[in-house]
Amino acid sequence: MRKSFANLALLLLLLLFAQPMADAKDENPCTDCHETDPVVFESSPHGTTLCLDCHVGADERKHRRGLDPVDCGQCHADVVAEHAVSVHGPDGVQRYADADLPSCMSCHGNVHTMTFASEISSPVNEHRQGETCGVCHGSGQPAPPGVHTIRPIEAYTASVHAAAVIKGEHGASCSDCHSTHSPLPVTDPASSIHRSNVWTTCGSCHAAIAAQFERSIHGMAAAAGVQGSPVCTDCHGEHRILAVGAEGSPVSATNIPIRICGPCHSDLRLGEKYDLPADQVPSYEESFHGLASRGGVQKVANCASCHGVHNILPSTDPDSYIHPDNLAHTCGKCHAGAGSRFAIAPVHVLAEDTPNIVAYWIRAIYIPLIWVTIIGMLLHNLLDLVKKTRHPAARLRKPPQNCTIKERMSAPFRIAHGAAALSFMVLVFTGFALKYPESWWAGLLQLGGDDGELRGLLHRVAAVGLIAACFFHFAHLAVSARARHQIAAMFPRLADFREFVHRIGYNIGRRPEPPAPVRVGYVEKVEYWAALWGTAITTITGLVLWFENWTLAQLPGWVPEAATVLHFLEAILATLAIAIWHFYFVIFDPAVYPMDTAWLTGKPPFSRAEERDEVIREDSDSQSDSQDSGEGV
Repeated sequence: MRKSFANLALLLLLLLFAQPMADAKDENPCTDCHETDPVVFESSPHGTTLCLDCHVGADERKHRRGLDPVDCGQCHADVVAEHAVSVHGPDGVQRYADADLPSCMSCHGNVHTMTFASEISSPVNEHRQGETCGVCHGSGQPAPPGVHTIRPIEAYTASVHAAAVIKGEHGASCSDCHSTHSPLPVTDPASSIHRSNVWTTCGSCHAAIAAQFERSIHGMAAAAGVQGSPVCTDCHGEHRILAVGAEGSPVSATNIPIRICGPCHSDLRLGEKYDLPADQVPSYEESFHGLASRGGVQKVANCASCHGVHNILPSTDPDSYIHPDNLAHTCGKCHAGAGSRFAIAPVHVLAEDTPNIVAYWIRAIYIPLIWVTIIGMLLHNLLDLVKKTRHPAARLRKPPQNCTIKERMSAPFRIAHGAAALSFMVLVFTGFALKYPESWWAGLLQLGGDDGELRGLLHRVAAVGLIAACFFHFAHLAVSARARHQIAAMFPRLADFREFVHRIGYNIGRRPEPPAPVRVGYVEKVEYWAALWGTAITTITGLVLWFENWTLAQLPGWVPEAATVLHFLEAILATLAIAIWHFYFVIFDPAVYPMDTAWLTGKPPFSRAEERDEVIREDSDSQSDSQDSGEGV
């Protein structure tokens, strides 16, 4: 009896729990055949969804009539509608008939193991969008039909946006710019990346910058439909957007004039179409700022430094950085006090169009002077070379045993000469490296990755060395009576002109004998006074340019341009004069070749000493010799 009651109680318990189990089995009958991890599925976005909600047609007859395709639009009608008109949707088939268009699961992953977009494991999480989109848009395979951008994912991976995403900061991912479910072609006016919408798209993160751009001259032109006006992507790029200071960034200090502003403002077609001034880019490139920028200097004014970055306004706008009332403040950001006493001179001016009358006359005088002087020196030395090569007696000879060569350059003169020569050569190299920064020899100053600071430092150190050599020379003259006596012989006299005429006549065969020997002739006098003149001019103009803040604050606006022109032209004249006149007489002249050693030993070769009456012979009048044996030059 007791055993019967126990069996009856057990039966009642089985009946009690069997009904819920049957209900559960009836609720999700697919689990009879299709095993799945309930924990993974229930944690997915579809965890509360029944199988038959998506897999329509799975009835008790074991799919005898088959399954209907899964239609995500049953729950996500709005998303499917957006997707349908995008390049990935059915309309995309009409655009790109051969394209294998992505489905929902192509981006979101398998329905049963799908994770929320906020989770980093989700294929559509901002950390993995590049990987997901790269399946079709990557560089590992040919781009799908209609996709013209090359390696966009690689470019994006190197961008500042991707770097921010990796750091866990807010950074733009693919869907932020192209939209999530409705990416449209760039040519579609409704596309988020269409030219007319780019700054709005970027403005979703960069609101303040977008507001500045909309008010700028570029933004207003772009909003009016001007296709030639730049938008965000024209300057920063599309996928490979780099930080301003990053290597290779198009908006870095050295690239702005060349890669950003230059292509439009030096384009003849755009200039003619939109009446853009044609002298803006060339005048900048020839200015000190432009030359330094071309040489790799980062800390130098570029277009954006003066005109602004996103808020570029016409010069007539009172808020423009380049409005006449604001120029002193704009230039004063780098040059304290600029324009405080005198108005700032025009900036974008080509040499041939300059309103600076002083700079104009410097060019008008110096350029012909350079041509006449250098051609005259060349002809003079060529005649001398031809004459001496035809007369062996005028070539370098060994001194006889019965003679002594007088000292021409004492130690103080040699020290001043050596310091000046070394400083001058460094000045020439570093100075022309600024003027011609793209030349191969100028690039030698940047082998260590220097940004132009080394060139400027060497130039200034050499300038100090040259000035110091001049002070040493004049101090020597001040304390040495013999030195003053020798330099007094450097003053021009009428006899110098007669010597010059006689020398030319002899070299062209009109006179049978060369001029009588003189200790200091016109050749040495031309060298000495030209050196003093060139040093004085380059020193004064160089100091004006070196201390540009004081110059811009205290001197009239025409001074910097005039000083720049005079400094450069005098440097050309001095360099050519040294190379053609001085180097000929101390190196290539047959009387001294391969070198006049007076700058090292104080005494010239015998042949040159004979020309200058600097040879003491044993049978000569010792009293006369002693009178002429003072310190040399």
